[in-house]
Amino acid sequence: MGMLEKRHFLIFALTLFAAILPTAAAETHHASADQLDMRRETILAAADAQSIEALTRRERTNEILALHGIPVNEALPARNAVEDTTRRSRDEVVDRLIALTITAVHASEADEALTLSLIEQFRADTFFTEAEQAFLADPDPDMALRAQYSWQFENVEVLLWALGFRDMLLYPSNECDVDAIANTILTLGNDGLRSRARLRSQAELMDQADFVYRTHWAVRQAQLEREAVPAGLLWDVVYERHYTLNWLIGYMDQSWDEVSTDT
Repeated sequence: MGMLEKRHFLIFALTLFAAILPTAAAETHHASADQLDMRRETILAAADAQSIEALTRRERTNEILALHGIPVNEALPARNAVEDTTRRSRDEVVDRLIALTITAVHASEADEALTLSLIEQFRADTFFTEAEQAFLADPDPDMALRAQYSWQFENVEVLLWALGFRDMLLYPSNECDVDAIANTILTLGNDGLRSRARLRSQAELMDQADFVYRTHWAVRQAQLEREAVPAGLLWDVVYERHYTLNWLIGYMDQSWDEVSTDT
């Protein structure tokens, strides 16, 4: 752990300790010096454990990036520890999966009858965001908007992995297999998706979120420097994956339409 990062967490912990000290003193009236030292050590240990988890994940991710030949930015900060992220429910993720799939199909096929049939089949009336509802209701969306929503199959692939329907997320150098996505979702249906879904651990989600965060930085840096995207990465796949994983971990508590992909 770097000294600057260590100092940051120690300052945070000591500030927290100072904030709770008056309350603790009021409850115990005259806590002994040993008791106060014990509380201080407990707070510092908790803060230190969180920092170690986040920093260890960053170092592990950077090693993976280097193996793939993806540029590493050592200055990028560690992301949150698992306990500082939001845990989505299984049904919340399945709802989002279905909404994204139907919206992507609508963007690709522009078949209103098919879209309405899918909404009825998956009982998905309430699953869509305001932006998605507006898109689905537009009788003649422009091609740029259709192209944007058609990329949501990449979001769907991430959610299928998160729910346990994919063994792994492949390296983001190729687009997802849309036919395989359709086969999985149509075969299982609404009820099958919910009964068989097993949302992966928050640690697994954070590992992938950390990887794509640092990968996205490398892609953006190449664009800023007008260089080729490194290591065979596909910009659109990286972006959609980052978007989805940030939503999965509750980054900044943003709703789906508002998710940011900061690097």
